[in-house]
Amino acid sequence: MTGPQKPAGGALTVLLLVVFVDMAGFGIIIPFLPFWAEHFGAAPAVVTLLMASYSLAQFLLAPVLGWASDRWGRRPVLLVSVLGSVLSFAWMGLADALWMLFAARVLAGAMGANISVAQAYVADVTPEEARARGMGLLGAAFGLGFILGPAIGGLLAGADAAAPDYRTPFLAGAGVSLLSLALGLMLLREPARHRVEAAEGLAPAARLRAFAQVLGHPAVALPIAIMTVLAFVMGGLESTFALWAERQLAWGPRQTGFFLAFIGVCMVLVQAGLVGRLVARLGEAPVATLALAIFNVGLVLLPLAQGLGLVLAAGFLTAGGLGLGQPALNALISRGAPADVQGGVMGASQSAQSLARIFGPAVAGVLFSAFGRNAPYYVGAVLALGALLLALRIARRERA
Repeated sequence: MTGPQKPAGGALTVLLLVVFVDMAGFGIIIPFLPFWAEHFGAAPAVVTLLMASYSLAQFLLAPVLGWASDRWGRRPVLLVSVLGSVLSFAWMGLADALWMLFAARVLAGAMGANISVAQAYVADVTPEEARARGMGLLGAAFGLGFILGPAIGGLLAGADAAAPDYRTPFLAGAGVSLLSLALGLMLLREPARHRVEAAEGLAPAARLRAFAQVLGHPAVALPIAIMTVLAFVMGGLESTFALWAERQLAWGPRQTGFFLAFIGVCMVLVQAGLVGRLVARLGEAPVATLALAIFNVGLVLLPLAQGLGLVLAAGFLTAGGLGLGQPALNALISRGAPADVQGGVMGASQSAQSLARIFGPAVAGVLFSAFGRNAPYYVGAVLALGALLLALRIARRERA
């Protein structure tokens, strides 16, 4: 094992660049995938399954990629996953049958599980005191890619709303991810700390026992549980917001798209500029507690909104709370996991969140239909309150 590490700013910058470009390629295809599925005759229920297939594949593969990165290195696993993204986007763009779209989407989800590897890379190149800031910058790189990608895709689709060009955005997504692969091949290096620790790592059986022990420890299990609850709540809200806005505010796709872009910008600004400063002053657990309190207030305010002002305020609080909370919680998970199982633990966290994003939309849809458009928000607030109580428990443990 090595001693304390100095911040590897260059390595982190390269990782963030690779992640940003790859996510921009992914973002390009997001607005068009449901319509592309309908082009092949998919009913709305089938479109929903297509969207869920990504999270299912991510759920299954996140621990595998994390373990592979622990065994063979962060860099090769990241590069292979970006190559898989290139192939999946190209396959979707060239698809001529619905089954091909499903297969390509599953491949995209499997490769998208590389977020756990990226988080483990951040943990390798940052000291503990800068871990939350590194996770925040990683989240900001993801967020910027999701903001820029759909805008590029909209331009590539053309001005004819009746006959948009769907194939070009998918192929452009493949091209942008290919650029990310080239950047990674040229610039991305294996973290020095991981090279040393991999050489001194545990035998497979001992590694598995250590992994199980880590997941059973409250220092890791509690923040993973909170992240899973947040993923469940956000999955439900994201899947029903357009329907809610249409009924509550008479919004159409244009207004909804602008609002979601506003949410993305808020999260990026918080993660890039605020998380590191707050964690340095307060610590990860207090910041996570504050973030969940802010998130709860936003959830409660949103269904009360009757006009643009309160909607923007509620959206800002929700996005700000989520943007603060995720990096702080990821830092807590990383800090509680030994380096030998860092990738596996981060993969387990991402896998649990992916599973939550499969069931969250389904539950929210039932609540929306059976109890009204505000039900998913109030139920989400109750679940988020439970997550806040868990965060308070973590903070108490830290103080003790």
